[in-house]
Amino acid sequence: MRTPFPGPPRSARAVDPPRPGTRPPTARESALPQGFRVALDRHTRVLDGGRSLLGGAPVTRLLRLSPRARTLLASDRTLRVENPAGAALADRLLELGLAHPVVLELPLPERPNVTYVVPVRDRPGPLDRLLRSIGHGTTVIVVDDASVNPGAVADVVGRHGARLVALPENLGPAGARNTGLRLVRTPFVVFVDSDVVLGADTVPTLLRHFADPRVGIAVPRVTGLRTDASDTWIGRYEETRSSLDLGERPALVRPGSFVSWASTACVVARAEALGDGFDTRMRVGEDVDLGWRVVQRGWRLRYEPAVSAAHEHRSAFPDWFRRKAEYGTGAHPLAERHPRSVAPAVLAPWSAAAVLALLAQRRWSVPVAAGLCAATAVKVGRRLGITDRPLRTAAGLTANGAVAALSQTGALITRHWWPVTAALCLVSRRARRAAAVAAVADVVLERANGHSGLDPLRYALARRLDDIAYGAGVWWSAVRGGSAASLLPRVQSPVARRPKASSSSSVRSASSSHSHRS
Repeated sequence: MRTPFPGPPRSARAVDPPRPGTRPPTARESALPQGFRVALDRHTRVLDGGRSLLGGAPVTRLLRLSPRARTLLASDRTLRVENPAGAALADRLLELGLAHPVVLELPLPERPNVTYVVPVRDRPGPLDRLLRSIGHGTTVIVVDDASVNPGAVADVVGRHGARLVALPENLGPAGARNTGLRLVRTPFVVFVDSDVVLGADTVPTLLRHFADPRVGIAVPRVTGLRTDASDTWIGRYEETRSSLDLGERPALVRPGSFVSWASTACVVARAEALGDGFDTRMRVGEDVDLGWRVVQRGWRLRYEPAVSAAHEHRSAFPDWFRRKAEYGTGAHPLAERHPRSVAPAVLAPWSAAAVLALLAQRRWSVPVAAGLCAATAVKVGRRLGITDRPLRTAAGLTANGAVAALSQTGALITRHWWPVTAALCLVSRRARRAAAVAAVADVVLERANGHSGLDPLRYALARRLDDIAYGAGVWWSAVRGGSAASLLPRVQSPVARRPKASSSSSVRSASSSHSHRS
């Protein structure tokens, strides 16, 4: 069924920012339902015989549990909501990132009606593949974003019984998705790109997250779709290190966390949380912007790696390199809208000083860095208060912080600041050593943590080309925008307050992950 283009002309949308969605209910207004089960994050530590929890993201916190709260947490590190006290504690654990929902045990929403919105421009073959994976019996709106051959798209849409909206001019992904969003009449909307294939359980599983009344968006893991065309060295690299694959650890997505953004290649959302939807002034990074705006209004954005959406990555080198550069150009528009969320690195003062000492490559560099780490460990240990073995716990936190700081510094050297690195390498032996160590360590660590179908040399080459393309995009957008905000790391101190009983306090010992799309 063909639907006329509903909405104002592009000029009107290109000027005005999108209207925000509603705010979520508070925990008192709408508590977690009976039977809602959460499990502690695998990195959350139970201390003091169960009296304290240490973990969370983006800030590591120490949460002291009251005697009543301790009885609610089972020996298998899970909590099932059975009363108001359990609902309050589960909500607190979710909000701090100390725990995540046990998604397969959550009930479906009372009204799990969804509408699929699919933006497309040509590519009738992938569109047909996607619609087959969605199946029949669902409401699907396909928005043709001014295809060169609209007839081929219309034929595919007609065969699957979907609703077609043909745009008279190309609006880009944000405009196409918003066009479909204005036609949605169900409580939930699924945005899915035409080059994606959905698993049968992907959307039903994500819908379970909305048993939490404060969840506004849920996204799956985005993996590579294997095709005949993807069997290239670039295709195999993307299978290992896709820009859209956010890993195997569930997360509450928020700026600065280990999962700091989410792609809308596939996303399930409450329609009420989105408002007018995407910012049509953005051609790149519009998905990151939408997620951050929804989070800023108090909604939760859940990343659920238990289910996936297979995405057909670019496997031809020219297209792949160009796309990586396009990702980088989103940094400046995001920095304009979210100035505190787009820093390429976030460092604590002590870790920044330690990194600078090591980069100096003097005889005193390692002793000074070690001294800063030791002093930080002692300080953090004192702030942990009555926990058992506070110094040992603090040393572990400090070591993790040092590793995170070095990792982010390596990314600055090889990725975000590579033009500066290249220039310094021409005149400085120390710069050449730092660049070599960063480039080699990056590849060795990534290959140790993953499985690659590439030999080390081609993997290293692809990794550095990835950095060059993305970094070039970041610098191009910064120059065009006349601002270096997207290139500057942020140095910040955690809040230093001594905890009271049954409260949480920040004990962050190091920086969070950077917020650029990587």
